[in-house]
Amino acid sequence: MAKINPGQFVREVRQEVSKVTWPTRKETAITTGMVFLMVVLAALFFFMIDQILAFGVRQILGLGG
Repeated sequence: MAKINPGQFVREVRQEVSKVTWPTRKETAITTGMVFLMVVLAALFFFMIDQILAFGVRQILGLGG
């Protein structure tokens, strides 16, 4: 494997980083909001499924009543 000196490595890293398309602050905020919204929706969905299954199990086993 070819040896690369640290200076050349840093230059190549900076060159590659400059090619990256970074999101704007607005894009980051919108994406973050969408992630939080999906987390809340998924939590509500699984909570409802859990409640339905728990109710079914209670009815079948006759527990808590």
